[in-house]
Amino acid sequence: MKILLTGATGYIAQRLLPALLQQGHHVVCCLRDKNRFPNKYSYENISLVEGDFLQPESLQAIPADIDAAYYLIHSMSTTSGDFEKLEEASARNFRQRMDETGVKQVIYLSGIVNENHLSRHLASRKNVEKTLSGGRYPLTTLRAGIIVGSGSASFEIIRDLVEKLPVMIAPKWLKTRCQPIAIRNVVEFLAGVLGKEETYNRSYDIGGPDILTYKQMLLRFAHIRGLKRRIFVVPVMTPRLSSYWLYFVTSTSYSLAKNLVESMKTEVICQPNDLAQRLGIKLLSYDDAIQLAFDKIEQNQVLSSWKDAQNSNLLHKGLSHYIEVPTNGCFTDVRKRKLADPSQSLKKIWQLGGRTGWYYGNWLWELRGFLDQLFGGVGMRRGRRSGSDIFPGEALDFWRVLLASKEEKRLLLYAEMKLPGEAWLEFRINNNELIQTATFRPLGILGRLYWYSVLPFHGFIFNGMINRIAGA
Repeated sequence: MKILLTGATGYIAQRLLPALLQQGHHVVCCLRDKNRFPNKYSYENISLVEGDFLQPESLQAIPADIDAAYYLIHSMSTTSGDFEKLEEASARNFRQRMDETGVKQVIYLSGIVNENHLSRHLASRKNVEKTLSGGRYPLTTLRAGIIVGSGSASFEIIRDLVEKLPVMIAPKWLKTRCQPIAIRNVVEFLAGVLGKEETYNRSYDIGGPDILTYKQMLLRFAHIRGLKRRIFVVPVMTPRLSSYWLYFVTSTSYSLAKNLVESMKTEVICQPNDLAQRLGIKLLSYDDAIQLAFDKIEQNQVLSSWKDAQNSNLLHKGLSHYIEVPTNGCFTDVRKRKLADPSQSLKKIWQLGGRTGWYYGNWLWELRGFLDQLFGGVGMRRGRRSGSDIFPGEALDFWRVLLASKEEKRLLLYAEMKLPGEAWLEFRINNNELIQTATFRPLGILGRLYWYSVLPFHGFIFNGMINRIAGA
């Protein structure tokens, strides 16, 4: 089958894609920027098309002869407060384009909606389902609650809370019940309903075998990791305080934390159905899902991370808008070192950030990240998806990867921290020489003052970093 995969660089799509390819399908990946698509695939059964679902004219690039389509687009982490309108517009434009094709089935991953009073996020998911159901094609909707897997938002937030806080003073929404599901099972459901006519124009709640409160999820996570944790639930923590609590302790953005807190006040329990039995899916327990996630992390096999999909202006405009580093009106810090072993230095460059750190003055990098977080920035909390692999579009602490080419021996990063200007950091190996270049394009007088104020720290940090990478 020829299948359209929307949100192709997102967390779910990157997990689903290998399963579809293994089944022998040809997958048309639709994304805003082709440069963000990982180059780890052979492209034998993959086609890439660029399209923005907020710009309907761009969707003409989607071929008309597709057999099925997955709708895996959401805007909850956008910095805009009007994500509901964005989601409705995207769904409407998608529906209109699908009506022009020969698509025989659309599959949509939504959220469980079983309460009259829904959060903005869940209400928006329900509205998207209603919009998609108005098309000429049959719609299959799968509704999931908390998705647990290596790199998933739920997993990483729970991990941050448990591993960083021996004692938690938590809001009352920790008593809310939910039904978590392993990412492996989500992929099995998504791939399993493909082409199944009995699922056409139907919706199914999908969840694991356990119904737990968020407090129980945290404590069971701690038990699996061999950690002793105490949690005290207080009724006085407001939604705003709860959002700040999540924002400062975990790697989520404030806008996403705010939407998550609102959703966590709503119980998400599955309505019974026999879809798992009909598809032959063995549902993993919450404990097994956590253990499987850590197995993938330890084996360095995390296929995708929700942090890479966090919205930014850079991702909306496309990497190509930033990949040409400017020279006019910019400040630069260029350092060069001769290399005794270029391959070893390239390996170090590919391991920058995350748990490895920045090789020199890590406490200053952490301090800069903390200050960024105080002003509403991303800080240093995002880390990196893999300890050794890196691809364009991925998050790397408070940087975004623009270019990562081992053939060119070049890594180019763009700063996503709060700055009075724009910043790039480049590492390039030319023959036996390492060239490390920091570029800053200031915005007004404040930008120039910022550059001169951090110049002494650059001399300390950048000099030490290139020495360590070069092995000097």
